[in-house]
Amino acid sequence: MPQQTTQIRTASFADLNARTFHDLLKLRIDVFVVEQNCPYPELDGRDVEPGTRHLWLTDGDGPLAYLRILADPDGAARIGRVVVAPTARGGGHAGRLMTAALEVVGNRPCVLEAQSHLVPFYTRHGFAVSGPEYVEDGIPHTPMRREAIDV
Repeated sequence: MPQQTTQIRTASFADLNARTFHDLLKLRIDVFVVEQNCPYPELDGRDVEPGTRHLWLTDGDGPLAYLRILADPDGAARIGRVVVAPTARGGGHAGRLMTAALEVVGNRPCVLEAQSHLVPFYTRHGFAVSGPEYVEDGIPHTPMRREAIDV
């Protein structure tokens, strides 16, 4: 049986076709809204901003993992909506995607709101806790920041 390879894709909203955007949203909704039981407005308007970059890992059949990078008004990058499909968990996909995201971010400062149980994962990628833990949609979260990298 031939082994499928995975690829990381990056696109702005304008470069996404309707099927790909549908599949990315389906993954986000299946995990964040359904699996984690957090009814919230998944379509927040930020996906379509010119500075937003969508990154996902695919095996050719659909997205295995996804995240988006937003451009905050202060110049920092904001990583969010980090998700791995239930059938793809444990394969290192989130780490591979985070590494690719930080290459896109470059030397800019970068922030994220981590589900608290994932703080060690983000720490391995250079992030540090930047504020107190809080609860959103019944899930503990921790703000984290990676400072700008001097080149």
